[in-house]
Amino acid sequence: MCSATASSGRRWDGTPARPSCSRALRVTHDSPTRLIRNAQPGHCRDCGNRIDQYPRTDAAHGVRVVPLHPQELPAAAVPATARWHVSSGTAHPSHDGTPWCRIPHSALCPARPTPAALTPQITTLRRHLALHTRRLINNGAFTPPAASSPPPPAPCGHARPVVRLLCSRYLAPHPIDAIRCVSQTRQRHRCTRPILNPSIASGTWTLRPVPNPELNPLSPASLMAVYDLTHLPYTEQLRWLHQHCPDHATSTAVDLSLAEWEPFDPVLHRQHIHPRLPRPQAPPPHATPPSAPRSTTHHRPTEPPRC
Repeated sequence: MCSATASSGRRWDGTPARPSCSRALRVTHDSPTRLIRNAQPGHCRDCGNRIDQYPRTDAAHGVRVVPLHPQELPAAAVPATARWHVSSGTAHPSHDGTPWCRIPHSALCPARPTPAALTPQITTLRRHLALHTRRLINNGAFTPPAASSPPPPAPCGHARPVVRLLCSRYLAPHPIDAIRCVSQTRQRHRCTRPILNPSIASGTWTLRPVPNPELNPLSPASLMAVYDLTHLPYTEQLRWLHQHCPDHATSTAVDLSLAEWEPFDPVLHRQHIHPRLPRPQAPPPHATPPSAPRSTTHHRPTEPPRC
């Protein structure tokens, strides 16, 4: 039996009965980065608590990422030097005049030394995070890092090599083979593939002059080891600059983190200036090196010094 009254398309209170359409987050075609700024949750590697990573603009060092506490706090309960605010997806180290503000996770992390001046509200929140860290450790969901710090790398270890890319020099965050892709996978996690692919042409280690040696009198040498990528095609250099693996080079996947390159400064990064090339990796034990033809001369060719 059908109703004699036709549906008017409105609810009992007069509002239109239209189904709500969910709008997905998208990245515009003219955006300088494929990063979705509202989807960067993470966990502190020292205490295991949740953090929100926001990019910040620094005039001296360019774009950086700062971890903030995921919740807003009353501005009166936060010291003036620890007040942050987020505007248009970018974190700013100041107060915007509202009753609420954000606070960096470093001021609350229970694994770090307690700051000098803390309000009672911040002390209570810091204690709550410490209890949550202990609960994660007891449940086996978090393993704190080792107490003993790893030994510093050797002077020629190239833990953070200098890369020449698009006619500019950048300081890499990790060794060349340990730089990870920043794109998002289908499981909404960060891609675990490295941007270095053995099947694709890669860079070469060369010795190049230190830029502006007169501004850096403490430079260890006039030549420095540089991982040169300028001989690669332009699209391949862009892939390295955007920190994408070959699978995500042309995909529409968004980025979960900003590229970790730092513009190289010979004064600020003088500890990463190495006058020798890195030592080549030894072949696997089961691999037999090819026999070299016997030379009729006894002169050894000159090679760049290596560590």
